[in-house]
Amino acid sequence: MLKDYFKFALDTISHRKIRSWLTMIGIFIGIATVVALISLGQGFKQAINKEFEKIGTDKLFVTAKGGFGPPGTNPVMKLTEDDLKIVKKVSGIENVAGFILSNSKVEFEDNVGFFAIQGLPKGDERKLVAETQSLKVKEGRDLRDNDKSSAIIGIDFVDKELLEKNLKLRDKIEINDKEFVVVGILEKTGDPGRDGSIFIPQETLREVFNEPDKIDTIMVKVANVENIQIIAEKIKNDLRRFRNVKKDEEDFDVETPEQLLGSFGDIINIVQSVLIGIAAISLLVGGIGIANTMYTTVIERTKEIGIMKSVGAQNKDILLIFVIESGLLSTIGGLIGIILGFGLSNGVELIAKNVLRINLIEAYFSYSLFFGSLLFSFFIGAIFGLMPARQAALLQPVEALRYK
Repeated sequence: MLKDYFKFALDTISHRKIRSWLTMIGIFIGIATVVALISLGQGFKQAINKEFEKIGTDKLFVTAKGGFGPPGTNPVMKLTEDDLKIVKKVSGIENVAGFILSNSKVEFEDNVGFFAIQGLPKGDERKLVAETQSLKVKEGRDLRDNDKSSAIIGIDFVDKELLEKNLKLRDKIEINDKEFVVVGILEKTGDPGRDGSIFIPQETLREVFNEPDKIDTIMVKVANVENIQIIAEKIKNDLRRFRNVKKDEEDFDVETPEQLLGSFGDIINIVQSVLIGIAAISLLVGGIGIANTMYTTVIERTKEIGIMKSVGAQNKDILLIFVIESGLLSTIGGLIGIILGFGLSNGVELIAKNVLRINLIEAYFSYSLFFGSLLFSFFIGAIFGLMPARQAALLQPVEALRYK
């Protein structure tokens, strides 16, 4: 019996092709937008997860309040070498590194640009920074402890010609009017920030930019990952005493990769929710379009409804016929929208990876997203078709048969 209802609804939709297509436009535009946004949002979360997996679960990051961010961030209370010494004294730590960065004018031949300059410390501290940021040398060599005027560059200086020309090993560049020799080229990390940065010895960076004491991030590797929360609390307590601040009034943050990941996830969810809310307007418009079409259909088929009732069709049968028809109309639009949405998200991923060379943008596909979107489409159609369907069901057979 239910199969007959669906067959009847499909026949009706197929006989009104132009009207059906016009009605479905709002639905498939809305569903396409929502699916694309969810797909890209989930893909971005997965890409971020992968990046944090590379960092490892045994790392802590100490930053000035609001200082964990892009180059140029200027917190009110900076971290210093004295803070680094305090952290190094905490028990249960395997390695600690202070990391600094700046923005600077960079010159190569007649070309000038402004880029992030990151200072790498010596010895084991440099190994920790490299491990945390996934820095691996592709060509040439890494920085050495006795280097003063050497630099290693991100892959974008080669692939994207950030200084108008491809840089190569042994090229000479000027950073803040000081000359450096390129001794190494890094492998691609997928992070535009790192792939477009220049790395020089930390001591040299301090001299060039007159930053004798500043530290942007203190990276901590714990000896036992099971004690990471305990060690984080120890660091907080010691820094509170040293910086003379009360609990909950800290001018610094101590965060684990999980906490950072959670913060990123919250931001992504908020942005995604706002964008999906805007996209939902298309679904509302599509739903109103379905209601309008179904009201028109009820008027056109008033006599047909009267005939169905005169041969025994009950109110619930008429109601079900029109609800299923509106639901199917929306579902077909939703199916088209899902295909367009996945196509759009994959297109964005391809452009990001092949044109922009950004690996953090990925399209995410799941059966739950597919069937969930399809079911959601059906319910939108059914809900907006309910009132016209109820109007059709309440028609009196005699009056319906008299309708011209």
